[in-house]
Amino acid sequence: MEGKELKDTLWKAADKLRGSLSAGQYKDVVLGLVFLKYTSVAHWKPLADNAKSPNIGRLVDGAMEAVMTADPALAGTLPRLYADLDQRRLGELVHLLDGADFGRPGGHRARDLMGEVYEYFLGRFARAEGKRGGEFFTPPSVVRVIVEVLAPTSGRVYDPCCGSGGMFVQAERFINEHRGNSAGLSVYGQESVEQTWRMAKMNLAVHGIDHTGLGERWGDTLVEDHHAGVQMDYVMANPPFNIKHWSRDERDPRWRFGIPPAGNANYAWIQHILSKLAPGGRAGVVMANGSMSSNINGEGDIRARIVEADLVSCMIALPAQLFRSTGIPVCLWVFATDKAQRSGQVLFIDARGLGYLVDRVERALTDEEIRRLGETYHAWYGSSDASAKRVAYRDVPGFCRSVALDEIAAAGYPLTPGRYVGAPAVEDDAEPVDARIARLTADLVEALDESARLDAVVRRQVERLR
Repeated sequence: MEGKELKDTLWKAADKLRGSLSAGQYKDVVLGLVFLKYTSVAHWKPLADNAKSPNIGRLVDGAMEAVMTADPALAGTLPRLYADLDQRRLGELVHLLDGADFGRPGGHRARDLMGEVYEYFLGRFARAEGKRGGEFFTPPSVVRVIVEVLAPTSGRVYDPCCGSGGMFVQAERFINEHRGNSAGLSVYGQESVEQTWRMAKMNLAVHGIDHTGLGERWGDTLVEDHHAGVQMDYVMANPPFNIKHWSRDERDPRWRFGIPPAGNANYAWIQHILSKLAPGGRAGVVMANGSMSSNINGEGDIRARIVEADLVSCMIALPAQLFRSTGIPVCLWVFATDKAQRSGQVLFIDARGLGYLVDRVERALTDEEIRRLGETYHAWYGSSDASAKRVAYRDVPGFCRSVALDEIAAAGYPLTPGRYVGAPAVEDDAEPVDARIARLTADLVEALDESARLDAVVRRQVERLR
């Protein structure tokens, strides 16, 4: 068995354990076994030989401990809770995993197939957990857009809220596909949730990526940067949206463009990321749409200063429903410390009409759409890659437009693409009905959000006058 059949079979087998476990434990149990099966033949074989043993859980716990002892970089990473599980069902899962052919451990085929299985499981867990799943899993479409736009080559790649490590996996995959070797890539990440940090360490190890850059412990990046003083060539991030309660220190030197409001951490994340960029560095950051136009509690002033510093390279409005875990419309901020040929300009792309429905609640982008977004940005920005396909940039009404900072300033520094790209020259009757509905729904939600923000501003002004 390979591909989809293998993944589906393993998922059905793993699902047998669900009844007596919490969702969090369930992930740990299954992903831990998948990891152990791939990384250690010596420790796996005794488990396979004793799958029907009433003490299989104790044997698995011992194997996990032995692997961590042998590799100090994995200390505290692997789960040890198997002795408390339904031993019969655990044994059945061990037996099934043993029969799955991943190829020779360490070989490219084995690593690629095991990586696919691991990512498949992460996606299924994220869907099963709904909103909670969004805390550790960024939809592949979104990750691939970030990677295609930033086009990492080598150097330090950083994610300050790395979840299960999907950004790093896609960055390495991009480099391997375009350069053939990702040996020059170093990954650095931080994650605030212990269980998610452990998942990320295992995910990188399964993909053959050095995971020491995730540190020896988990921790909140906004409270303490575990990579303080380290400048990054690329930052790829999907911070939690609109966090109301976060630890704010008004004296923090990261707040170069203004102190973020206590009630929303969006601009804290943006400024932290900007503070990490090395000269020539670039970043792609997923944010809630409100970040593009909010003027509440000084956010508009912070945004204006960032724009005037000429750090915003591109703004992409993404389609609705890309995140199963939230209905909040999202966008992608692209930053560059050196815009070279495009100094004093920002590229706006309205991609809300793209994508297709995977099911009733989730949308995804096609490979061609992801390539189009990347090619549009690189045609505008100018590629330093001599092998890259040369495409002349041009504004496309309704889709993309290059805008001077003076025009943005005159409008009050909003960064919503729909405000700048205009309407399509000719209405595209071929646009799918569901895509049009999604786009119009996103427009409506954005308008309602802006109305609510303005209403709050007016109410505060009225209260002050009383």
